[in-house]
Amino acid sequence: MLKEQLAVMEVLKNLIQGKTEGVSRVTFTPQKPSFYEGYREGSHFSRAVPESQGVASGHLADFIQEAFSDVRTDLHHVLVLRHGKVLAEASASPYESGIWHASYSMCKSVTGMAVGMLVDEGKLSLEDKVVHLLESKSFLAGLRQKNLTVEHLLTMSSGVAFNETGIVSGDDWVSGYLQSAVRGTPGTAFEYNSMNSYILSAIVTKVTGQSLMEYLRPRLWEPLGIRNVFWETCPRGIVKGGWGLFISTEDAAKLGQLYLQKGKWQGRQILSEEWVAAATSKHMDTPEAMGPYGYGYQVWMGGRPGSYTFNGMLGQNVVVYPDLDMVIALNAGSDELFQNCILLNIVKKYFEGDYQAGGPLPEDGAGFRRLNDTEERMAHKDPWGPQVRREMGRRRSAAGRYRRVGNLCRPVPAQGGARRERNGLLSEERMKKLLDGRVYRLEQKQVGLAPLVFQVFHNNYTEGIRMAAFCYEKGKFYLNLEEGERLHRIQVGFGKAAVSEVSLKGEPYLIGAAGKFTEDEEGRFVLKLDLAFLEEAVRRRLYCVFDGKCETIEMRWDEMPGSRMISEGLGALLGDSLSSGLMGALREWAGADLPAILVDRTIHPVVTGTCVREL
Repeated sequence: MLKEQLAVMEVLKNLIQGKTEGVSRVTFTPQKPSFYEGYREGSHFSRAVPESQGVASGHLADFIQEAFSDVRTDLHHVLVLRHGKVLAEASASPYESGIWHASYSMCKSVTGMAVGMLVDEGKLSLEDKVVHLLESKSFLAGLRQKNLTVEHLLTMSSGVAFNETGIVSGDDWVSGYLQSAVRGTPGTAFEYNSMNSYILSAIVTKVTGQSLMEYLRPRLWEPLGIRNVFWETCPRGIVKGGWGLFISTEDAAKLGQLYLQKGKWQGRQILSEEWVAAATSKHMDTPEAMGPYGYGYQVWMGGRPGSYTFNGMLGQNVVVYPDLDMVIALNAGSDELFQNCILLNIVKKYFEGDYQAGGPLPEDGAGFRRLNDTEERMAHKDPWGPQVRREMGRRRSAAGRYRRVGNLCRPVPAQGGARRERNGLLSEERMKKLLDGRVYRLEQKQVGLAPLVFQVFHNNYTEGIRMAAFCYEKGKFYLNLEEGERLHRIQVGFGKAAVSEVSLKGEPYLIGAAGKFTEDEEGRFVLKLDLAFLEEAVRRRLYCVFDGKCETIEMRWDEMPGSRMISEGLGALLGDSLSSGLMGALREWAGADLPAILVDRTIHPVVTGTCVREL
């Protein structure tokens, strides 16, 4: 693991020192397309009034209200199914249903499905040795991993030391994995390792001659009507398997519904009942902090008897309750990594314990209206203030629930002393006009538009923001950021977020930006900006503080998830290396607590600038 430890040390030192060039040893090649590029309407679940499916509308309204209201969850989307029908769906502004969302480790369950298909086809066995499948000629692999099987990868019990640190150590992750030591005896202890899922993806490619995506397209995506899906690959072209999948909330719910229906979809057996039963059964005990109910084949067991979860960090979940015939899919941006978290505890509160759902219930017009109103408030809330009423109604009738998919907002194309009002509040119009045309050269250039967790997981590191400018034209306000050789032109909405598309080193991402003018405790004017990455679990908060004549700017950056994610996630990423002598040396070099320095330099950086041009 020495190579991986040194690579992590190098990345951390660069981040601490504010370097933006050559941060990673991993080759970066733009992969991700624009969501709108080749967008095709997929199939969708039918909608139903909750009472017709045996669930009280008021119960769902209470669940959605609590799940969205808890600021620690930062919930983006939720969708509730029963009997294969959507009973409730809500998205928090500026997120919209139908747009794909990063799933992180939730996609491990999809990789497990591909393995199950190969087993069903007789092309793979759970007892097959990994070194034989990958035709490894490494002496170390043959010595250390000779007993490692496919089942050990599926159950996270491989014991292989090459873990998530591999994503920053170099381009050849398969060799790094196969040459690594094994702690203990495979199959005896649970040790969460995303590289186990990556190796499963590599095995699918080796066995079939196709990438994981190519293999799944006719077997999973097309039969389930999943048309808009993207999965990142490693530098060697192997689908990442354990992370990197972008999929919409409703399409993710289809995957849970497929397992709920014992592998059958519209009369076609996609996966055998035997595989689904094995995958959703407990094979390994798991740590209480991660999830107390055990682990199956790339699936977490749940608290309700027979239940299970496809779980991804930061709140990407598909929860399946077979006895209730219910599936709940969620996307969020919380700062928690595993199944034992605030968001899923809210789900458990409403759908576990003594909760039961039976046959149809009497109509409840008041409860149904409250559910509609709750979903409405989530869809049009202002991140900086009171709820905003939308321009057009979206009321649904009992006959058919309204859907927003297919009517997605289109982004703005990506491109390369103020006076107070008499009531003491800032004039939004005057501030926009005052900032119009002002360009600020920034003194510190280590900060990027994308949050740190985004940069690490996508190997897409910033080249540093050099200039910040503001523009007010035709009634629209823009924040322009020059990052590297690219210009980000971000439209800012006031009261309601505006959506733009930016290019991060050649990869397009949608951003919903909401602004608000205010002042700080010293009476200086402040522009607060909420920058939500709509396809991601992350968002930026930016506070632009101006002097009296707006000749200088102080940009205070923040991000969500933030400091807790760094403190806990750094330990998960580094594993044993955190307590090693090498990491101790890095901590000594930094002169302070390593997570604290990273938070200060990357999560809460302060950048200052001077106005160099006023158009």
